[in-house]
Amino acid sequence: MSSDRETLKAAFLAKAGFGDARRELLGGDASTRVYERLHRGDERFIFMDQPPALESVVCPPGAGEAERIALGYNAAARLAAGSVAAFVATAAYLRARGLSAPAVLAHDVEAGLAVLEDLGDGLYATLIAEGQDEVPLYEAAVDVQVALHAETPPDVLTAEGGVSWPLLTYDTLALKIATDTFLEWWPKFAGMPAFGPEAVAEWDALWAPVWVRGEAGASVFTHRDYHAQNLLWLPGREGVARVGLLDFQDALRAHPAWDLTHLLQDARRDVSPALEQAMLDRYLAARPDVDRAAFIADYRALAASNAARILGRVFARQALLGRAHYESYMPRTWRYLERNLQDPALAGLKAWFDKYVPPEFRR
Repeated sequence: MSSDRETLKAAFLAKAGFGDARRELLGGDASTRVYERLHRGDERFIFMDQPPALESVVCPPGAGEAERIALGYNAAARLAAGSVAAFVATAAYLRARGLSAPAVLAHDVEAGLAVLEDLGDGLYATLIAEGQDEVPLYEAAVDVQVALHAETPPDVLTAEGGVSWPLLTYDTLALKIATDTFLEWWPKFAGMPAFGPEAVAEWDALWAPVWVRGEAGASVFTHRDYHAQNLLWLPGREGVARVGLLDFQDALRAHPAWDLTHLLQDARRDVSPALEQAMLDRYLAARPDVDRAAFIADYRALAASNAARILGRVFARQALLGRAHYESYMPRTWRYLERNLQDPALAGLKAWFDKYVPPEFRR
């Protein structure tokens, strides 16, 4: 960390009233963010540091496809690039609906700094690994989805102090750009030849209807990374507020199946087919207006697209960058993908993978 950045952080904390807090570095993820826990007497807070210069630019509202592609992956895929403005505005939207996003106690959007409420260490993934019954946790997480999907979100999210962030749509281009990362990264990781023009043309033709359906169904607020390592259990709260929400700054307007694909086909932990089905049943029972058959078809198709994205952009890319632990998640993600491709409606995609990515290259 540069001394200039550390000076900026210290000045921000002092101005916000946390200059005397003890700082404890927390473990990070694959992003460019850094988190610290602040200790001030018996109180604890979270300090978020997202240097703006470390990410490529985000998608300007109204930008065309060519402009988005030229600006880079974040703009094309409509990622927030860790924006503190996105986090602050999204947290305000969630909290206004009685959901447990962290309260933002201080922020400097331009500097990429914020002090947040500390929701504790009760990550779903940790608690389940320690033996806690997973069913009530997943039921509450599904209920959060039901609550969010009960209303149409605004085009712009706002927070006090004039902070705002556009809630863009997870559109066809964003879905394509993300899924296509499998074509780029998997051959490099698996040691197989690059996909040729024929394979790419078939890929585009087979996935295109899935991406179009994803955009056509984009109607609800979507966390976008909704899984057991971004959810906290808060048993002292009531109802949907028992689910603490983290890492939601990339939120978009998307298909209502999208967050459920992350939750119920979690790339970092096994979710049994029985639990997946029970939670889908719970969601659909709470939304009787939804066409069940159409929803499940979209869920399977979008989950397959998401698995391909994760295998390429997230796991293969990160493994090639030296983060070997991502390889341990790959077999599980392949199992999810193969399960989704059993849907007869996805027979063409199953045939594509069988032809171009035979079993010896799936690991």
